[in-house]
This record gives sequence, structure tokens and C-alpha cells, in this order.
Amino acid sequence: MFRCKNHVRAAASGVIVTIALLAVIAGCGPQAKDQTMANEHDGDCSWVDEGPLTVVPDLAPRLDAYAPTELSPDLSHLSGVQTRVLEKLVAASKLMNEVFQVQATPCRQELLARLGGLPEGQREMVARYFRINMGPWDRRFHFEPFVGSWAHPQGANFYPLDLTDEEKATISTPGSGFDGLFTMVRRGDKGGLRAIPYSEFFAEPLGKAAALLREAAAMTENASLRAFLNARADAFGSNDYYESDMLWMDLDSDVEITIGPYETYEDGLFGYKASFESFVTVTDPVESARLAKFKDELPWLEAHLPIPDKDKNPNRGTESPIRVVDEVYSAGDTRSAVQTIAFNLPNDERVREAKGSKKVLLRNVMKAKFDRILTPIAQVLVARDQLGDLTAESFFLHTLWHEMSHGLGPGKIVKDGRKTEVRLELKETYSTLEEAKADAMGEWDIFVLTRAGRDYFPAEIFKQQAATYLAGLFRSVRFGVGEAHGQANAIQFNYLMAKGAIGFDEGTGRFSVDVPVFEQAIGELVGEICVIQANGDYEGSKAFIAEYGGLRPVLEDALKKLGDIPVDIEPVFPRYEP
Repeated sequence: MFRCKNHVRAAASGVIVTIALLAVIAGCGPQAKDQTMANEHDGDCSWVDEGPLTVVPDLAPRLDAYAPTELSPDLSHLSGVQTRVLEKLVAASKLMNEVFQVQATPCRQELLARLGGLPEGQREMVARYFRINMGPWDRRFHFEPFVGSWAHPQGANFYPLDLTDEEKATISTPGSGFDGLFTMVRRGDKGGLRAIPYSEFFAEPLGKAAALLREAAAMTENASLRAFLNARADAFGSNDYYESDMLWMDLDSDVEITIGPYETYEDGLFGYKASFESFVTVTDPVESARLAKFKDELPWLEAHLPIPDKDKNPNRGTESPIRVVDEVYSAGDTRSAVQTIAFNLPNDERVREAKGSKKVLLRNVMKAKFDRILTPIAQVLVARDQLGDLTAESFFLHTLWHEMSHGLGPGKIVKDGRKTEVRLELKETYSTLEEAKADAMGEWDIFVLTRAGRDYFPAEIFKQQAATYLAGLFRSVRFGVGEAHGQANAIQFNYLMAKGAIGFDEGTGRFSVDVPVFEQAIGELVGEICVIQANGDYEGSKAFIAEYGGLRPVLEDALKKLGDIPVDIEPVFPRYEP
């Protein structure tokens, strides 16, 4: 997937929080595991006992950065059958938490057992932050440990921790068999590497999830939902997600679910492995229909990208349905740290070329972030004469076009005479560069359509987009430059500062946007990134990130002024997590 975290799980009352925290310390997930799941990690876990259990001194403000926010959309319009279907889908989604926890953190149970030795008050704080980050490493701060001194494994738990340089070279070699999206890499009996399909490695939780999906399928009166649920249940057992991805594109139901292995952000070593997650949502058909006309513009936009014609990708499908939904429940990868406000799926280039991709906007999550985070940030950092240009609609539109832009530009490419994909060639840099592309291209889409005479947006759209985009950069870079979305926003900020599109007034300590320069610079940024992608230029991608990534002093100083504003929300689902 491409997930927008412009892209965070505690209960509302203190008593419930305490119970939940103690449950985390006790350990999450099934008590009985099959033989494969028993080998959640590869090698011994003696490293867990190394070093003191030091807790970072600023843990309390780090916790305060995540504001518990209730997400409980109105479901009164649903029938009794639909409500029961939702309950089954949520139950299946909770199993995605179990699977992702294993994917994210090696020796997780051993770590939790050791953390149980912390003093009671400290233990509860550490437990909550462990749950937010899905491990002992702070995702906002380059995955530094917030408890203990354990170094974060770049490959999370997808690979053995003791990979040699030779083994890493083998894994990264095209055609090695270790670059599959849906496998865990482990050592065989003789110490060599083997790729284990998710369907085998996670057989127990995926089997339970499949059974719940089939039960929901038997209940629902919606044919498209029934077909998808049965196909996705089959995929959990076969490790082949193509058919169910195709059916997900056709899903047209008041109740929807996105569930399975999608994003590769967690694999910081190669960017190969997909993480499990789930979104359970209810659709707003009226608002979705309002935006449906935009999908017809995708071929025109692809043809007008500011890159050489040879690098354009006219073969992707243009079906690209758009859904405006409210989030009922989320689980797995998307529940870690910063919360998703929109996503664009599936990632399978075969599906994209046949049907395009579906854009899903999580309206209630987006509104919570605009009200609680983006607007207060603008009040502190955006030039006063541009504050009036900040609008919720511009935030919504940029998020929409960000997701639309994931379906534009290079996807499948030819490099050195062989057919490949941008994702495989750019490796661990891919997610960061793709997020930066989608952000910048989202603005470019709106601007170029307006310049072409499309009557979609108000005359003030250039000013509104510029001011809202600027505030959004500060909001997203706070996710941390160790995370793809945060790093992508740092790249955009530094690039636009270098081009003179963003200015800083030392007297007021506020930033402003030169709108005409901004429009030009956005097009240049889109062009530079897309050419790197089209060439499968791994070294060029690393160089681009090195040049424009990171927190420069002016940005770092600006972020220090936002200490009282939450970094993100921590979703609370009172219907399903009492």
C-alpha cells in the first residue's frame, strides 16, 4: 500500500488504561502457537538480557505527544446484519495485531518478560509506549530505544538478526527467491537461509482470521463483500493475494474491510517484506460519488507529467475507485505510532495495470488531525497573513491527490535489459522517495488541472493549497525522519527552502510561501523524483535523500516551538476495545 500519515491506542479511563497496560506486560497474542510460530525469531534471545533497563528521562512528554482520541462513528444507519458483520471483521482484524507484532519485534515475548521487572509506575508507562511503537524502539526518533540499549534491527523480524554481508548480498540479488513480499526469511537446519511463506509461518492466526472472514461472508447480503471475504480467506492459506486484490477493487459495500499484508515500510533493510494490517470502515456513498470524477483525469495527468515521455507509464489501469469512509477499527502495521489518514491500494503492479488502484480517505481520522494538530501548528509557525488560507477542504484535497499520485508515474520499469519494479530497485529508499513524490505530485495535480481550465477548485486554490501544505510539512516531519513519511516531508521542506518557495522571517519566527515560486518548484521536485524512479537509480535515490533529508537547524528550531501540541492521535475504539 501507500499509506498517507500526513500521515496513533489507549482507552479513555484511567482504570481501563491500567488493565490494558498490564495485559501488554503479560504479553499479547495466542497462548498456544503452532510449531512455526514458536520460532517467532531466528537464533537465541540472549541479547534481551544484556545491558541495564534504562528508561529515557523524557518518556512522559513522549507519551503526551500521542493524544487519546475516540473514533466512534455513527453506525445507526446500518442494519442488524451489517452490525454483526462488522463485529466479525473487527475480530479478524485483531489477529492482524498479533501477526504484525511478531513481524516488527524479534524476541518480543522475552522483551516483555524482562520489562515486567520494572518498577510498577514506570512499567505501566513503558508498556503503553511499547504498545504505541509495537516494540521498545521509538519510531519518531530513528528507532532509538526508549527502554534498554538494544539496537533496532533494520530488517525488523523479517530476517535473521545475524545476517552476514554475503547473505545480505544474496538476498538483494534479483531472482534469489528471498525478495518475495509474503515470506519470512529464516535459517534452515543446516544454517542456510530459507524463505517461509506467510501462510505457513503464520498458519494459526491467519487460519483463525480466515474462519472469521468466511463467517462474515456467510452473513453479509452484499455480493461484492462476500466474494472479497471468501477470496481473502483463501489467500491467507495460499499466500496468493492477486485474486482477492482484484475483488477488493470491485468492493462496493456500506461496510468495507482492507486486511492483509501490504506496506513494506517496516523492512528497513531491503524494503521487500509486506506487513499485516487492517482497516474496518463504513462508507459515505454521497461523498465518494462527489469525488469519483477525478479518476477520469489520471490518464491525462500521466501524459502531462514533467518527465520524458519514455519514462511515463500509460499502461496502468484507470478504474481507480475513490472511497470516503469513517474508520471503525484499525489493526496491525497501521496502529503503530503515527496513524494513517488515507491509503492507496493494492500495491501489486499486475492489479494496477489491470484496474488501477483504490483511494480510501479516512474522514474521521483526518478531521481529528486537522482540528487537534494541523490548525494549532499553523497558529504558531505560519505567517499571520497566510493563516486565512488554511482550510480543511485543502487538507482533504491534498490527501486525496496524494493517494491518486501513488498510481501515477513509474511502476514497472526495464533496467539493464530486465523487467523489474521501482520498489525492487530502490530497496530501502523506495518508501521515502515514493511518499515525497506523492506529496509533491498531489499539489502538482491540483495546480496543473486548474491551469488546464478544469473547473474543480475555487480561484483561491493556489493560496489555500500552499498555506495548508506548509502547515502539513511541519505536522508530518514531527513523525521523525527515521520514518518514511517524516523523512519525505523533511525532503520537501528542505528542497522548497533551497528553491526559495518557502521563506523564513527571523523577526517573527514564522514561515511563508511564495505561491508562484512554490508552483514552479513543486513541478521540478516531481520531475526529479520520477526520473530517479524511472531509472531504478538506487545510488541516485540515496544521494537525493542525503542532500535534502534530515532536520536542518531552521526546521529543528521550528519544531521545538510545538512542544505543547500533540504529534498525533492515539485512536480509541470504545465499541470494540472496552
